[in-house]
Amino acid sequence: QVQLVESGGGLVQAGDSLRLSCAASGRSFSSYAMGWFRQAPGKEREFVAAINWRGGSTTYAESVKGRFTISRDNGKKTVYLEMNSLKPEDTAVYYCAADKLGVGVPLQDEYEYWGQGTQVTVSS
Repeated sequence: QVQLVESGGGLVQAGDSLRLSCAASGRSFSSYAMGWFRQAPGKEREFVAAINWRGGSTTYAESVKGRFTISRDNGKKTVYLEMNSLKPEDTAVYYCAADKLGVGVPLQDEYEYWGQGTQVTVSS
């Protein structure tokens, strides 16, 4: 069982940066792949980024590639999403999720555990 709590969201201007954190509880965190997803108002939840259990492999959505960076610290049981050059279209609730297979794929159905989300709002 893994419990996830996101933090770091807020209101920023276009071009600013934010770092989201996702703190996990549970003994098996280091064996899980972790992903970030987001859901904008009126839209379906979409994949943002994923990282495998060791942190050696990452995957990004095309819309964030080059601007966002996912990383993890297994000792702190935390996964991060560094977001730079933010755009108004990045406005959404951001969720972290855990996948026990450990690979880190952009498929929501592969993730067993989800956090409650943190709001990111980017003004123009």
